[in-house]
Amino acid sequence: MAVKNRIAEAGLAGIHDKVIAGQRLDGKDALHLYRCTDILAVGYLANLVRERINGDRTYFIYNQHINYSNICTNLCSFCAFGRRKGDALAYEMSVDEVKEKVRARLDEPIVEIHMVGGIHPDLPFDYYLGLLRGIKEVRPDVHIQAFTCVEIAHLAELYGRSTEQTLTALRQAGLGSLPGGGAEVFSPRIREKTCRDKLSGEDWLEVAQTAHRQGLYTNATMLYGHLETIEERVDHLLALRGAQDDTGGFLAFIPLAFHPRNTALSTLSGPTGIDDLKNIAVARLVLDNFPHIKAYWVMIGPKLAQLALSFGADDMDGTVKEEVITHMAGAETEQAIGSTTLIELIREAGRLPVERTTLYETIAEHGDDGHR
Repeated sequence: MAVKNRIAEAGLAGIHDKVIAGQRLDGKDALHLYRCTDILAVGYLANLVRERINGDRTYFIYNQHINYSNICTNLCSFCAFGRRKGDALAYEMSVDEVKEKVRARLDEPIVEIHMVGGIHPDLPFDYYLGLLRGIKEVRPDVHIQAFTCVEIAHLAELYGRSTEQTLTALRQAGLGSLPGGGAEVFSPRIREKTCRDKLSGEDWLEVAQTAHRQGLYTNATMLYGHLETIEERVDHLLALRGAQDDTGGFLAFIPLAFHPRNTALSTLSGPTGIDDLKNIAVARLVLDNFPHIKAYWVMIGPKLAQLALSFGADDMDGTVKEEVITHMAGAETEQAIGSTTLIELIREAGRLPVERTTLYETIAEHGDDGHR
């Protein structure tokens, strides 16, 4: 009764009834959730959905991040990673250097290589095929999750072929799935202000859905906490939900907290912890057709990620090993967390740690006795 009273006092009784009945929330519901000041009430509703879909299971992966180059023609105002060619902080890695990064961790049980970079003006299409083939030479069994939808559109231009043909060539070279980056906020207003030269939101969705139609899974993201309105956040989530209804290839949604330091938007404060939890919770409630919601510890920190496991999130991402993009924007989190630490963090939050593959196949469940 106390919970029902609190839900009613928060003005969420109607949404609670929909959640209990398994009914889809609409845009007005999403706006109401964002505007609600009772974060515990919103989190309670999100947790109902989280546990309905995933129970106490909380996923993580033993993965390695590689950012092959930060040279980029887009230079989005919210990004501290991208650099013009010739800039003192610009870099690009050769295929051999990428292979060496992979080789240096062969003693670790890494199951996924996560690889993204900037929109490089000069690297040829064969370079990207070489990256994939080179990784597979060193670690034949690893799953390569690489190249955002923005990068795929760029690679199609380099290749001079369709998105479908480009993805086919990349798959033959070793590509396993696409990460969710580059979505930012789909709003044309925001993209005009912050990333004018980047692929449009509509085209981002088209690339993702083209991948889905070929049997490639992808993730999806939303960068929040900069210039966007809550209405634009809701529109973004609804667009993702509609695309998932159509092609069904999104594995997980990852809300990405904006880090302002060293960006052109450095005067902004960025999101608060409450913003972080609310975006995760609202996403879990609105994206009813997404199987997983991530609390990306690199962005929000391990402790808040633990808390997010009771606000709709069921995945903490992975070991990462070397994260560059967020840390160039001033992130003060670690660049890597060991799998033992991730297991402990998940257990401390009262959840069951589940080690997974990229495609959410279970490798091991780590109960209190270590393995079960």
